[in-house]
Amino acid sequence: MWVDTHTHLHLDAFDPDRDAVVQRARAAGVTRWVDPALDVPSARRALALAEQCGEGYFVAVGVHPNSVAQAWRGRRTLEALRELAEHPRVVAIGEIGLDYYRDYTPPAQQRAALEAQLALAAEVGLPVILHQRASVDDLLDMLADWVADLRAQGHPLAARPGVLHSFSGTAEQALRAVALGFFIGITGPVTFKNGATMRAVAQAVPAARLLVETDAPFMAPHPQRGKRNEPAWVVWVGRKVAEVRGVPEEEMAFVTTRNAETLFHFVT
Repeated sequence: MWVDTHTHLHLDAFDPDRDAVVQRARAAGVTRWVDPALDVPSARRALALAEQCGEGYFVAVGVHPNSVAQAWRGRRTLEALRELAEHPRVVAIGEIGLDYYRDYTPPAQQRAALEAQLALAAEVGLPVILHQRASVDDLLDMLADWVADLRAQGHPLAARPGVLHSFSGTAEQALRAVALGFFIGITGPVTFKNGATMRAVAQAVPAARLLVETDAPFMAPHPQRGKRNEPAWVVWVGRKVAEVRGVPEEEMAFVTTRNAETLFHFVT
């Protein structure tokens, strides 16, 4: 059994055949998945789909750094996210973080929105799902301060603060995140011919801090590269991580599923 800890099933790329995508995921042994929102409207859409699709569909609510300039309304947005976070299918605050690769939102504005959403996560007791593109060091600096505060307060979230999703940094940076208590999400690029850095990350991170994810509909793994990604294909990611670490596929499925349960505290 597998858990796809990051898949955007609410996006319109899945409108033509979402039910079939869900069926293929379940047939492949993917029993649960997390659908992170990009803003408040997409969070509401994801929750509506979770209610329709039933067992196994969980949601994260938050404002993506590339959406902040258009979607962030300060206190109004935080109040909406706080209300949405009360839904039993919501298991995290996300997708939040920093993105210096795109120029959709000025970095200072991204950091302000991230700080506010980290504070919200601590308030509601939910881990965070973190985007980090061309921004790993700055993000880790912010997270170090946040985790230090959690630990000083004896906050239970300090033991499971979140995941750096589709990790794009080095093995050294990944281990810095692990030292702060974070999980590392591995996606399709670990299977690419030019994915040596990601394979080094997958090998270096302790097994107890590894997660597998698709980031569907983006970044389909080999041999599906170039196609629309979907949750069933998290199995290809897991197989490659198992190969890199020299362990059986079944062991990797067990370990990453247990890790997902530890982080997200799934409730059916």
